[in-house]
Amino acid sequence: MSNIVTCRGVSKVFGSGELAVHALRNVDLDIRPGDFATLAGPSGSGKTTLLNMIGALDTPSSGEVTIDAQPLGRLSNAALSDLRLNKVGFVFQAYNLIPVLSASENIEFVLELQGIARAERRKRALAALAEVGLDGLADRRPAAMSGGQQQRVAIARALVSRPAIVLADEPTANLDSKTSEDLMTLMYRLNQELGTTFVIGTHDPRVMAYSKRRIELLDGRIDSDTGV
Repeated sequence: MSNIVTCRGVSKVFGSGELAVHALRNVDLDIRPGDFATLAGPSGSGKTTLLNMIGALDTPSSGEVTIDAQPLGRLSNAALSDLRLNKVGFVFQAYNLIPVLSASENIEFVLELQGIARAERRKRALAALAEVGLDGLADRRPAAMSGGQQQRVAIARALVSRPAIVLADEPTANLDSKTSEDLMTLMYRLNQELGTTFVIGTHDPRVMAYSKRRIELLDGRIDSDTGV
């Protein structure tokens, strides 16, 4: 089975000369369909930078990233935008919901960008909310929702287009321990039931406990990769 993500010799340097910061150093990594993997490590280890490379949000200083058999370095800006829209789902620490839109409208926004008709958008958004246990909150705006509910909406938004991979960067960082536990249980269930591939950046041991594969980063390098 083909890898969803392949990284070969990926390095990222910010700045130059004496001020250069080597965020990633010659990273080789394969992510397979159905993986539920954590990128673990302390702050500054390279987790977010690697997620940004995998999600085509940034470009490596050297090396190559391939998503779903497409080498990112060979794609135009328009093609990269299309890939992010259709192949990758994002879940951010700060939720990144649009405050003036309801839960359903936040989810529908992705489908609108894909050119899906309004009735079909609404149908898919309601189904996605049901998958994450928010059936009755379709018309509620983010300000009227708890942090855990907002993050569930973010997960539904990431999943609604059935992307090849979902990337989550410290998704439980702003949540209490009970809500964090519920959220991880939800993502693990979606991985098991839908086969959705997850890569989660975290330094939280409670999140790592759910991973079927744990990739440890240290000083921009992969220090260990267990559960491969």
